[in-house]
Amino acid sequence: MLRTLFVAVFLSLYILIVGPPLLLYTLITKDPDPIYWRGVKGVMFFVRAVGVRVRVKGTERIPPGVCLFVANHTSSVDAPAIVGAIPRRVAILLKESLMNWPIVGAAFRSAHFVPVNRAARDSAIASVEKATEAMRAGQSFLVYPEGTRSPDGRLQEFKKGAVVMAIKAGVPIVPMVCSGAHRIMEKRSLVIHPGEIVVEFLEPIDASKYSFEERDALNKVAHDAMAEALPEDQKPTEFSGAAAETGARNVS
Repeated sequence: MLRTLFVAVFLSLYILIVGPPLLLYTLITKDPDPIYWRGVKGVMFFVRAVGVRVRVKGTERIPPGVCLFVANHTSSVDAPAIVGAIPRRVAILLKESLMNWPIVGAAFRSAHFVPVNRAARDSAIASVEKATEAMRAGQSFLVYPEGTRSPDGRLQEFKKGAVVMAIKAGVPIVPMVCSGAHRIMEKRSLVIHPGEIVVEFLEPIDASKYSFEERDALNKVAHDAMAEALPEDQKPTEFSGAAAETGARNVS
């Protein structure tokens, strides 16, 4: 609990000191890079300070150009680990309520993050369309296709929004698997345990080879590729192996 208190207090102070000047800079210059990278590096500093190590694998698999990164979601601490592992600025499709946080919400908007209200279907579709247009304009995105945190660390079923974005924008999907974060901080727990989080980038999937009508097939390819790469205690309970077509349409 002391680790959580340390992060809460000092991260809040960091946001109060660094946030307003960077927001002003972004407003004047329209350049979101400084506020994005200061935010990522600041959060990662405090994560490491409480004994959480992040090991990153497979960055050489990331293709050039615009990508849609998709990752599993098991814990509050996997978000900074995943974002910190991506070696380029990304926008994120994230829960709408996070935009209401003081300073942080403004920073998210400045970095072109797109809020989504999962409870309202029409609003969620509009958010997906907005993110798709941003990808067409050159902005890479990160999406958590499960839609919420896993209750037990195991990979859940995927919503279809992520693959629809990739198909419509014609960009590759880069699956990411995050393991160990559910043991660092369990869902609905405020206790942070020291330990290691491993983030691995998998082979990209060429979404341009799929039509809108094939979105279910693409969703399964992405899901099964990630399920295969996760450790046994994070695989879906019903998972019996990688999808046969996973390698068929991967980007070479």
